[in-house]
Amino acid sequence: MTDHRSFSPDGRPRARALGLAPSGTPGPWNAITDVAGLEVGYQTLIQGDGVLRMGAGPARTGVTAILPRGRSGVGRPCAAGRYSLNGNGEMTGTAWIDEVGQLSMPVTISNTHAIGACHTGAIRWINQAHPALAREWLLPVCAETWDGYLNDINGGHVTPELVVTALDSARCAPLEEGSVGGGTGMNCYAFKGGSGTASRLVEFGAQTYTVGVFLQANFGSRHELTIRGQRVGDRLEVGNPMETTEWGTPPGRQPAAPGGAGSVIVVVATDAPLDPLQCTAMARRVPFGLARTGTTGSLFSGDLFLAFSTAGDRPSDTGFPHGEPTAADLVGSTRLPWNRMDPMYTAVVEAVEEAVLNALIVNTSMTGRDGHFSPALPYDQLKTLLANGFR
Repeated sequence: MTDHRSFSPDGRPRARALGLAPSGTPGPWNAITDVAGLEVGYQTLIQGDGVLRMGAGPARTGVTAILPRGRSGVGRPCAAGRYSLNGNGEMTGTAWIDEVGQLSMPVTISNTHAIGACHTGAIRWINQAHPALAREWLLPVCAETWDGYLNDINGGHVTPELVVTALDSARCAPLEEGSVGGGTGMNCYAFKGGSGTASRLVEFGAQTYTVGVFLQANFGSRHELTIRGQRVGDRLEVGNPMETTEWGTPPGRQPAAPGGAGSVIVVVATDAPLDPLQCTAMARRVPFGLARTGTTGSLFSGDLFLAFSTAGDRPSDTGFPHGEPTAADLVGSTRLPWNRMDPMYTAVVEAVEEAVLNALIVNTSMTGRDGHFSPALPYDQLKTLLANGFR
């Protein structure tokens, strides 16, 4: 029986199997899907030989779909909050989250130029799956990171139909990582990056809550990469074409993006009863987990974070009202006391750090447009460094 905390569904080792995971107790799948009822779906596009031709180019991209309460729970709100470490990116629907402190729509993550297709596809899917809900207004969350080093990002490969398929495929199950879904064409610390996930269990008296993290890792410069507190990026004997060569689309050549450019989207989910302010506080802890892996937060990296709680499942109170108000309309809530939040913050930081490592480790090298190459993190070298105490 596969230990999904340490190995991916296809049997590849994750950070935990290599002894590189931070402290803390993960859930049974060590994934955001350990939060009961939450579902994730992927669609991955790897097509073409890497040559950018007139009107057609290679696809190294995809879509990730997250349904906080699963397919049947769309429209039922979760307490939610968000935080922007750096706004050089996009996450739609956040103005409404700021206004009411709730998330009731699907979340999709893809590439920068696919935001429109994701938004259209999410609305189309909701109209098919929940037509009554679609009669009002829909503000889905669509987030992105830039995959233009490997992917023909202007080729329109991500379509609304692909987004619908990703949403239809969402399941509560162990998750693939690395070059899948929206993370297919992404890079992290100038290695092959992409999708990563992890979870932590948090005890609260007799109750145990789950904190799950999913991220799309496309950030960091090679020299920054830090594992178990040690700077290892420059000690790994692997070429660094992203940061040491020039690349662009003929006939004009363009310089490579500055080291650290890219972006990272992080989604934090929990079944602990939190209010919107506490969800925002959880989102603000994400940068500490990222920083443990070395990043200093480049200006050219859009770093956007969303956190929500699936506790307190109830009908929405933000739709059009009907009839006269009554006492039955009043909404009550339960939340953790603020002075008990520290273990939740720790869980976020630990899970984010591990999810980044998983995105790097459960991966393979990839060649994309114009022959651009992204090497996989060589975890055999990492194991040697670990065995030698990073001397």
